[in-house]
Amino acid sequence: MRRKIITLLLLATLSLIVACAGKQEIPIDRYYEYDFSFPLEDSVWVEKETDRYITYYVTYRSVHESIVTGLLTIPKNIQTPMPAIIFVHGIGDYKDRDYMEWGHKYMVDSSYAVLRIDVANHGDRKIHDYDYDFVEGYRYWTRNMITQTVFDLRRAVDFLGKRPEIDSNRLGYFGISLGGIIGTVFCGVDKRIKVPVIALAGGGLNLVFKLKAFSEETKIYFSIFDPINFVDKISPRPLLMLNASNDEVVPPITSKLMYKKAGEPKKIIWYPTKHRRVPQDEVYPEGIRWFKKHL
Repeated sequence: MRRKIITLLLLATLSLIVACAGKQEIPIDRYYEYDFSFPLEDSVWVEKETDRYITYYVTYRSVHESIVTGLLTIPKNIQTPMPAIIFVHGIGDYKDRDYMEWGHKYMVDSSYAVLRIDVANHGDRKIHDYDYDFVEGYRYWTRNMITQTVFDLRRAVDFLGKRPEIDSNRLGYFGISLGGIIGTVFCGVDKRIKVPVIALAGGGLNLVFKLKAFSEETKIYFSIFDPINFVDKISPRPLLMLNASNDEVVPPITSKLMYKKAGEPKKIIWYPTKHRRVPQDEVYPEGIRWFKKHL
């Protein structure tokens, strides 16, 4: 009887050790693994054509039976295969919002192909008109929107890899606000993105919970999508961050925390303005200079 009790105690202790070790050692980026060979079932048709470029409306299948919608613009008279930039919008917006059109023009005029996708439940993918909120309401639905888009972006790389005019070894990423938050996670888990530019984003999202910021529940909730947990995985790829010093949407402290966590090489530029007042005629050229230097 005594031997049996000792054996049970040893097993319980061993289980506790294994559980604790597992909690520390299981990498959270493994959450974003998927079947690379799963059929894309992509469709492509001409949306717009000018003397300078062709824009295609594209769809492809992502994980969880999601259909992703996007716009792929190919500049004309450029040697192929050419580098491409995946360009993602902010919360509540869509792939061809005015500032996205403006940024897309800068990139195409700089000889880059550009793929813009709708974030999950945005643009042509919008199904529910719920508020996004990390603290109240449909907080897990909000989290699922972000994690789904990370998968969608990984599938976007698969899609670009099939395009003969695209050099899949020269892929960049430009994300704005929510697109920057999602993009930091995406670029952290997908090494196929060679050069990320992250604008108006930050990490340490648990700070929105204030007094509960460091509770176990809060840490678990944010673990798989807080950029602070993924930004260091971008290194040694070059990271550029573009931020607003008076940002009222993304607190500057979260951008500083994320930059501090990032590895080298890295650079951060601050604009003395608010979130929606960042000068587009400065931000986009700055990102393109980063791509020209590193991509």
